[in-house]
Amino acid sequence: MEKRTIVAMPGDGIGKAVLIECIRVLDAAGFKANYVNGDIGWEFWCKEGNPLPERTIKLLEEHKIGLFGAITSKPKDKTATELAPELQGKGYIYYSPIVTMRQHFNLDICMRPCQTFKGNPLNFIRRGANGAIEEPVVDVMIFRQNTEGLYGGVEWTNPPDKVYDALMTHKKFVENFKWCPREELAVSTRILTKKYCTRIIKAAFEYAKKRGFNKITVSEKPNVVRETSGMMLKIAQEMSKAEYPDIKVEDINIDATMMWLTKNPENYNVIVASNMFGDIISDGFAGLIGGLGFATSAQFNPESGVAVFEPTHGSAPKYAEYETSIVNPIAMINSSVMMLEHIGEIEIANNIKKAVAEVVAEGKVRAYDMLKLKGTPDVINQGAASTKQMADAIIAKL
Repeated sequence: MEKRTIVAMPGDGIGKAVLIECIRVLDAAGFKANYVNGDIGWEFWCKEGNPLPERTIKLLEEHKIGLFGAITSKPKDKTATELAPELQGKGYIYYSPIVTMRQHFNLDICMRPCQTFKGNPLNFIRRGANGAIEEPVVDVMIFRQNTEGLYGGVEWTNPPDKVYDALMTHKKFVENFKWCPREELAVSTRILTKKYCTRIIKAAFEYAKKRGFNKITVSEKPNVVRETSGMMLKIAQEMSKAEYPDIKVEDINIDATMMWLTKNPENYNVIVASNMFGDIISDGFAGLIGGLGFATSAQFNPESGVAVFEPTHGSAPKYAEYETSIVNPIAMINSSVMMLEHIGEIEIANNIKKAVAEVVAEGKVRAYDMLKLKGTPDVINQGAASTKQMADAIIAKL
């Protein structure tokens, strides 16, 4: 079989460390691939004024599949001052490269699994009615609409005339914001479209059908954010009646979801939400299964075939400066498992999942987060495994 080419994008900070170990695990599991480096992140913003260079876009266009580490993003003032001197004052504007990538390739479907690992000391526990300690099994897939909503990037400070005049046509704006001087006004939009709401909702229904679940949960705020959240809920309800009569739609507001997930997380299996709400919910559920060291994601466009797989943690630049990397690579490794499933390498994916589960359950090798230690350089001396040692343990199981 011809080797597949994977665009490996380490990005910033700890992204580099976890991606190296992830590829070692893939190699050990027998996945045959060529890895080409894709430049992305803060370094390329500073040097080139573009954190997602065109050459990386071309690589993804050609090879379709990307493994991504992490990026560093900074506030608006620092993006300007840290730009190379010869580029300053020339109109360069920083945009998140991962958001830009999602929008460029229209990676509108984002799947974020949150599943309990047996034996993980970080698993959520609660006290039962009789005082006994309970550890509910979490098995939820969050479907996050990935390209629209509050992350669409359509926003202004001191909005131009056409935008301001349009806002002034809305009764609520006139009533509540006309008093504000325009130069003191900041506006961000929340734009959803029927086409892409339909796609993410259908993906959620199909996953529920495949897993044998009898409901999906729409987690929005249609009682307040009536137009956008209302459209998403209505599409889900109509799709249930027309195409999935055996799968009901549960309507729970985003704020209520965040309360209920820490009371009865086992009641959820498939959640669908818009961009910001999906981001919030997936981080909330990630906290129940061990935190960002276990949080993975896949994002893809079913039409073009372009797909990118990444852990949801940040670049943690402080940790990247440590002589020995201490971060947990499991999120990155499990992101590669999602990649393998996506391209049909099911046996290898299952082998890696099994190896990771065995290492966690055995408990002999644990990263600092699993030992509930602060992320300081000396955690290795306190019994924590390094990033490499965690990967070594998984490889040994393979």
